[in-house]
Amino acid sequence: MCCKMTWFAQILLAACGAIALGVVYSLPADETEPKVRAASEETKREEPANKPAKEAPKAESGLKKIAKDHDIYLDLKRKAVVIDGEVCLREGQLEMFACPKGTKEHESVVSLNCTAEQAHAALLAVGAKPGTTVKFTPEYKAATGPIVDVMVLWLDEKGEKHKVRAQEWVKQAKTDKEMAFDWVFAGSGFWTDEDTGKTHYMANSGDLICVSNFNTATMDLPVESSQANASLMFVAFTDRIPPRGTKIRVVLIPRQPKEAEPKPEKKPEPKPEEPKTTEEKPTEDKPTEKKSTP
Repeated sequence: MCCKMTWFAQILLAACGAIALGVVYSLPADETEPKVRAASEETKREEPANKPAKEAPKAESGLKKIAKDHDIYLDLKRKAVVIDGEVCLREGQLEMFACPKGTKEHESVVSLNCTAEQAHAALLAVGAKPGTTVKFTPEYKAATGPIVDVMVLWLDEKGEKHKVRAQEWVKQAKTDKEMAFDWVFAGSGFWTDEDTGKTHYMANSGDLICVSNFNTATMDLPVESSQANASLMFVAFTDRIPPRGTKIRVVLIPRQPKEAEPKPEKKPEPKPEEPKTTEEKPTEDKPTEKKSTP
């Protein structure tokens, strides 16, 4: 487990050094449109070989990339995680909403270019604390953890921007209505290969953002949702999902706990003033009377 936590520490260290600068969640064409990407690559090829390499562009959008080979970013200013991916399924039964690329695309709406472990570490970096994964024995206990809002952004064929809640792409099979539940950051877990001694993050196999309950899920639903094929509760909301292969951006926004309002300090109540007693001074006309003792 310690070797995996080292990776988490690296993500957290990157987060501490990140500078969140501006507005995010827009989808600039140069980040999503294949034509623009191709043009950019062509420009790079035309540059003279002896020309010094340019510095990495500053994150004007306020995003800090945290993995060299994956498209996952932090926005510390808004305490959000941003991951790029694509639509991989538009119809059929679902066990996931999102899986890491190359894992469970056959039962997920989108695949994301990151590992589940990286997503977990990024959520930690923006302040989310994992809860507990689902338990099935001795009795069912739903997954717990902070709610994470999941937004999906993309550009259509005309270049127009779109932004929806991920729930709008998931349909409840029995009612034909969009999914009404939020996801929670359950946190998955680790297992150790006894032969190699190597530690693995469980959700790396595909269980990143689940709609069926898995005790290996990074993010799960806090309600009972079977993973048995005959009882799957959710299907893809085909009419709302853009074509397969559409480049998308998923934004994970953990809900921050509400800070308790400070109670007004009670001012000490003023003590009642004691009545002042005035002692009569003796005068020549009125001498002080002395009480005689028996």
